[in-house]
Amino acid sequence: MKSMLVGGLLLWAATVAWADVAAGKARAATACAVCHGPLGLSQQPNVPHLAGQPEVYLVEQLRNYRSGKRTHEVMGVIAKPLSNQDIDNLAQWYASLQLRVESQ
Repeated sequence: MKSMLVGGLLLWAATVAWADVAAGKARAATACAVCHGPLGLSQQPNVPHLAGQPEVYLVEQLRNYRSGKRTHEVMGVIAKPLSNQDIDNLAQWYASLQLRVESQ
């Protein structure tokens, strides 16, 4: 079991290493920005922010939408044509965006 976990983490790390932030940014501009905002900060109350989300979380959720494991009328359609590389690129782009929280 432990070797499977280590192998899975190594595979995930190798996959992520090939992600292309610039390609993710370009894809996000055409596929995601309308709902999630051009920098991953949604202006709609029922649409989540993507900026700063962990890469592994974004990859998992997009693959779940693509497979139908997670359902949403719009996201199912958006995620269906995405390749694994597209998903990795998008996840890396959104994860690369840094947010700062300030208290007043």
